[in-house]
Amino acid sequence: MISTGDLKKGVTIELDDKLWAILDYDHIKTGRGSAQVRIKLRDVRTGSIIERTFQAGTKFPRARVERRDMQFLYADDQFFNFMNTATYDQIPVDVAKIGDAKDFLRENDTCELILYGDEVIGIQLPGSVVLTVTESDPGLKGDTATGATKPATLETGLVVNVPLFIEAGQRIRVNTETREYIERAN
Repeated sequence: MISTGDLKKGVTIELDDKLWAILDYDHIKTGRGSAQVRIKLRDVRTGSIIERTFQAGTKFPRARVERRDMQFLYADDQFFNFMNTATYDQIPVDVAKIGDAKDFLRENDTCELILYGDEVIGIQLPGSVVLTVTESDPGLKGDTATGATKPATLETGLVVNVPLFIEAGQRIRVNTETREYIERAN
């Protein structure tokens, strides 16, 4: 069981016979009465988002989820295919379960799949990934003091704003949460 005081973003709980991932929570203290907690939840199977309010101290059953390191092999029209590097078992994952993570996945990259029993309910990417710039407007050499940016298309199709000195063919580090340029990579 998990109490409202122990809530964190990303925790999966069971509520009304469904699995919910906590997106955000806020403790509300009123002048009179007891404190309440407003929680923003996402149904891990359907993707629908709701907001509910509970009394402080309410307890929820924590869902038993397992995280496994998996290697991304390839994608087709319906599935992204992953392989367990220890057992070499392959798992097809529906495109809908991957969501926006598809913009950061390259063949042979390793990430964490989140499983509830044998069902894949999500994917956890590392905090940042290194991707190659495939297309970018030419920049001006030495123009680094202004902080100006330009759009650049990466090898996965993701478009991010980069400094003017970044050119096609260079590798850059991108934050997977904010989808922003961090730095040049070697």
